[in-house]
This record gives sequence, C-alpha cells and structure tokens, in this order.
Amino acid sequence: MDRKVGVLILCSNRLAREAIARILSTKPDLRVIGAQSITATSREEVLNSGADVLVLDSLQLLLEDAPKFPQLCTGTRAIKCVLVAMEDDEKTFLTAVRRGALGYVLQEAAAADVVAAIRSVARGEAVCPPHYTQCLFKYVVSLAGHLPNSRRRARLGLTNREQQLIPMIGRGMTNKEIAEQLSLSEQTIKNHVHRILLKTGVEDRLSVYEACQTRTLAS
Repeated sequence: MDRKVGVLILCSNRLAREAIARILSTKPDLRVIGAQSITATSREEVLNSGADVLVLDSLQLLLEDAPKFPQLCTGTRAIKCVLVAMEDDEKTFLTAVRRGALGYVLQEAAAADVVAAIRSVARGEAVCPPHYTQCLFKYVVSLAGHLPNSRRRARLGLTNREQQLIPMIGRGMTNKEIAEQLSLSEQTIKNHVHRILLKTGVEDRLSVYEACQTRTLAS
C-alpha cells in the first residue's frame, strides 16, 4: 500500500481547521497529523511533524511566521504549503507564490477543491485558480527583464556580501541558516541584514527582495 500523505493543518480559524481535518480524515490516501493554531506551534514541531503538506488559511501567517516553515524557506525536508480560503486578489496570489506556496485555493472553493489541491501539491504539482494562469505568465515575463543583478544592487550601495545575501533572504532563509551555508557567524549575518534594511529603506527582511526589484527598475 502506498504511503499516506501527511497533512498538518495550521489555521487561525478554528472552525476552518476542524472542518478541513474532518474532511481529510475520510480520505484513505491522506493522514491528518495535526490541526491547530499557528501561534501554538513551534518551528521544531513543524520540522518534526513528518508532514508532507502544510495547510494555512492566512497569507499573513506565512509572512509573519516564515522562519517557522522548513523548505517554504529552506530546510532538509520539503514541506509543501497550500493556502486555503484565500481572497480573489492577484497581488495577494503573487505574494503567496513568492513566499513559496504551491497551492492557492479561494474562499468560495468546494471541499473537493481543497482535497484535490492537497493531493496535487503532494505529487509535486502547483495549483491555482485557472484565471491566475495568465497572471503568472505576465509575472515571469516581467522578472526576465528586471531581476536585480549585481549592478542594480550596487546602485543601492550594497556590498558584494550584502548582494550575496539578497536571494537567500528572498527565499526566506533565517540568519542561522544563511550563516551555516556561508560558514559565518549568525551575528555577522544579523549585522549584514541590518545594514541591508537601512540601505533599502524597508522595515522587515521579507520586503528586501521586492525592494531590490522595485527600487532598481527606475535606475
């Protein structure tokens, strides 16, 4: 018998997470590992949960708590993310994609759509509403001509080391993870990130990559 797909449900809405858990528990190929609030869940619990798919009902959770999620950011084991009960908004959708989500299910979607999205993402596919396909194509085309290269980053006054950190920050890697990959101390990375925030003029590390794109387009 094939191994069941482990699903960890971290939803801010109690009714939503309990309803999703009940639905998934009736599917022979899916196994609900847990259904709880993200605020009550540590990074270690997510890492050690054995989950294949993580279900969230809020993009804000993904933005604010990104360091909790392995391989949405980075890690040794991939845990794929599906966002459910989401608003029908292209900007929100693209932000979710940039943060690593592989599934985006709208508020009016049926229970069957949620189940199908989880199964598809578990197979290594990506899922979004059909009318967002063109949005994705346009986004990819725009990136082709505007990815922040070293010259553009240098115009922001970033050093070579700071430029090296930009894509790693963009992937959501923590200071500790970056430090380990570059064989530097965590405090050194923290200092670099602090200077990057000052030079780009943004308030948080999650906005750094977008800032490098946006600020350099007009250069």
